Amino acid sequence: MTFADLGLSDELLKAVDEAGYTEPTPIQASAIPSVLMMRDLIGVAQTGTGKTASFVLPMIDILAHGRSRARMPRSLILEPTRELAAQVAENFEKYGKNHKLTMALLIGGVSMGDQVKALEKGVDVLIATPGRLMDLFDRGNILLNGCELLVIDEADRMLDMGFIPDIESICSKLPATRQTLLFSATMPGPIKKLADKFLSNPKHIEVARPATAAKNIDQRLVKLSARSKKAKLRELLESENVQNGIVFCNRKTTVRDLNKELKRRGFASGEIHGDMDQPARIAELNLFKSGEVNILVASDVAARGIDVKGVSHVFNYDCPWHPDDYVHRIGRTGRAGATGVAYTFVTPDDEEALENIEKLIGTKIQRQDSDAATKDTSSSEKAAEPKQLAISDEREEKPARSNRSRSRGGRAKDASTPSEDRTSPSRKTQSDTRADGHARKSDVAGDWNGPVPDFLSVGI
Repeated sequence: MTFADLGLSDELLKAVDEAGYTEPTPIQASAIPSVLMMRDLIGVAQTGTGKTASFVLPMIDILAHGRSRARMPRSLILEPTRELAAQVAENFEKYGKNHKLTMALLIGGVSMGDQVKALEKGVDVLIATPGRLMDLFDRGNILLNGCELLVIDEADRMLDMGFIPDIESICSKLPATRQTLLFSATMPGPIKKLADKFLSNPKHIEVARPATAAKNIDQRLVKLSARSKKAKLRELLESENVQNGIVFCNRKTTVRDLNKELKRRGFASGEIHGDMDQPARIAELNLFKSGEVNILVASDVAARGIDVKGVSHVFNYDCPWHPDDYVHRIGRTGRAGATGVAYTFVTPDDEEALENIEKLIGTKIQRQDSDAATKDTSSSEKAAEPKQLAISDEREEKPARSNRSRSRGGRAKDASTPSEDRTSPSRKTQSDTRADGHARKSDVAGDWNGPVPDFLSVGI
């Protein structure tokens, strides 16, 4: 089957061909004809299955006829995050280049004034996050009674983020005769209830999870210690043919620290995480897409929002806490029929998370033991780097362990604990010791309570 078999216009087929796509994915083949026939639709599919194009392509042809009016968008697409909204906007620009459709993107972190100006001119397609849309609606900048087509994307994630009441409110302000498309990875009770309430005789389409269909992703697992991860990552980045790679971390602080380390080692790396404002995120993504940066260190905020063609590698520097996150992470590579490689670093503390991941994907991930050379490199680095850095990294990986091990006097080793009594004798003793240049480094030396050599106090 080709896109020409789906009933799309010649102008649209030309844009699709120029984008490099020839065959539709299963959800595109099933959804596009139904959308063109103006049917309501429920699509159960995750990111990486091609679902964005399954509603963007037919919407372009549907909206090609008609004209927009000021403050009255003709269609509305709701997305849970800024990244996903921006991704959909890029799809409209790419596939709609042979049509004269107007579009507006309503997301937080961007000037509201420019968004209002775009609405005043009238738009064919409005792509928005629920929060910003409700804000502008309450200000009287948007009228929704002219909306003919509604798309609710990532409905299950909308539920997780608490957006369902906003969506119900938005739906109640739209014309009752509209066409509605709802996409979700799963169909929990609240989402099914939402669909029953606002969709009319919808066609139900379900495609396989990417986890079961990702035969083009070479998944590899590396078991190692937390202290060996940096060295192993550098080894893989140097030895593998990494054209374009994304490194995922569980914490924002790890993202920042790892990006600094990679830059210091000479890699062209960038970072994206939840503490960055929208312009900064877009700037980093553009550098990555243009090739100026070929390694992007990211938190899970980017897992569902990055759609970059040609990502060759994904590295799970931290094993994801939730199995679904693993699916979304590795789904950044091996897209649109291309092949990709996904490495996952697993420490002894990650065994339960690994078990849940393999249960979800229904297969054992190929084991690849950490090389002895990597372990040696890691050991030499520990001797060369300040001990303060080593302790900081350990606490980043295992925050719950900071107070677990105690000295012989019963005091927690982590002297920075806020609840600790600053006037305690232990604190005073430690201060005196530091003044003499001899710190207790029980984090490094275990329960040793004798004299500590001067070199162990480096970095304190």
